[in-house]
Amino acid sequence: MMDLRAFLKKLINKFQISFLESLEKIRGYSDLTIKSYDETLNEAFRHIEIFEEKNNIVFNLMPYRIKIASLNPKTISKKLSAIRSFTHYLNDNNFKVILKADESIKIAKTLPKPISHEHILEALEYAEPEDRLIVVMLYTLGLRISELASLRLDDISSEWIRVLGKGNKQRDIPLIASTRELINEFLAHNTPKKFLFEKKGEKLSENSLRYIVNKAFKRVSLKVTPHQLRHSYATVLLNHNARIADVSELLGHSSMATTQIYTKLGSALKQQNYNKAHPLCMEEK
Repeated sequence: MMDLRAFLKKLINKFQISFLESLEKIRGYSDLTIKSYDETLNEAFRHIEIFEEKNNIVFNLMPYRIKIASLNPKTISKKLSAIRSFTHYLNDNNFKVILKADESIKIAKTLPKPISHEHILEALEYAEPEDRLIVVMLYTLGLRISELASLRLDDISSEWIRVLGKGNKQRDIPLIASTRELINEFLAHNTPKKFLFEKKGEKLSENSLRYIVNKAFKRVSLKVTPHQLRHSYATVLLNHNARIADVSELLGHSSMATTQIYTKLGSALKQQNYNKAHPLCMEEK
């Protein structure tokens, strides 16, 4: 006869399959994110203690938390978040679960690190034509690397680019004339069929695009990620008095609170500049 834990694990496994399907169909998560959730849940349920208490099923996370205690706090937080999401899904589907040892961990908040306009211009000066276009599109459109990889030719008009972002949400981003000219020059020498950036008929991978960005900035002795160019886009707009609501929409943020971190960055830079410039501050050094 199957014991309670074995029965529950078998039932949980069935729910896990439908949960992962919901992440794709309802939330529009990427294959990579879904794979990460799957791996986390498979790992976690090898260690989570499962038992029944007062007619409730209990997931005691403590054994798993001990197992992952040496990992980076952000990694631990992401793993716990995946378990919480799955638990919510179970409860929503009438499989009532109580979590134990579910306390959140503190993560140090770090401000994004944008690349200065001057450094970007320097990299563009030495970049190859295709590399230059990729850097410029990330910097003037604020795209995520996944969004750039998935950009279709049909999504590009003379003045706008339509982007399919997280959760399958569409947004339109203004396309400045100089970026449009670079696209035209690129298309004059390349014949992609579906996606703007292709290789052998398939869209260029995100890793390939990351490599191109890294290579472009390595020429000027800088280590830069595509996401830093997105940070640069947001920071430049906000520092030049763009409305935070507009920037949030252009970035495809689901909440304006996510965008507000860039206003903190602007304040930090202003404080640094003030400390360097004000004579009283200089006297204190």
